[in-house]
Amino acid sequence: MKSELELMEMHINVLFKHNEVGEITLINEPPYEIAPRFYIGSTKKGNVKRFLKGLKSEDLNELEKVFDTNDSIPLVNIIQILNKDHHIDSLWIGPAYVFQTVNKISSKAIKITEANKQCLLPNFPYTYEELELKEPCYAVIENDIAISICCSARQSDEVAEASVHTLENFRGKEYGLIVSNAWAEDVQSQGRTALYSTSWDNYASQAVARKLKLVQYGTDIHFS
Repeated sequence: MKSELELMEMHINVLFKHNEVGEITLINEPPYEIAPRFYIGSTKKGNVKRFLKGLKSEDLNELEKVFDTNDSIPLVNIIQILNKDHHIDSLWIGPAYVFQTVNKISSKAIKITEANKQCLLPNFPYTYEELELKEPCYAVIENDIAISICCSARQSDEVAEASVHTLENFRGKEYGLIVSNAWAEDVQSQGRTALYSTSWDNYASQAVARKLKLVQYGTDIHFS
């Protein structure tokens, strides 16, 4: 299994688009919105930092200094530095997980292809439109309509990040686990790493991660 820092690097590289000098530019997912001003991928083995293209060199230097003089992540200092020129509108913090080897797949998980993607239209029209970018995609289907899906939010040759959603009226039936495991098994069969991340206030998503027995390798922190 890859180290926490290796997984975090892979996660960041698929999470954002980068320019030639390693600055982040856009979120690597349609509609490709601007990346956060400052990102920290925190692990027990250390932190991986990324800065938005165009961030002032003075701010970069100050940010590096506060990290050099603190053992923990100095959130207050970071916010003070970034707030000097542009107010911080949001702070995202959430766990980042990796799937362990998956090899038991429920027959309820149906792979979505061009041939059957019509089942996505009523409830998941965006996934229907972007299926080629979102593959692999698995669903639980009732009455020819997808009610729970897991697909790739973003991906590269090395990794794919899961996006899972179950309609509210069908939650509590473990459909999210069924489609997530099928998606992860498909990704792993391609020799890629299956990842999953969420926010600390998304308790339903964290519950899915616990039931899937995912391994947390780090924490996402970004300032926008």
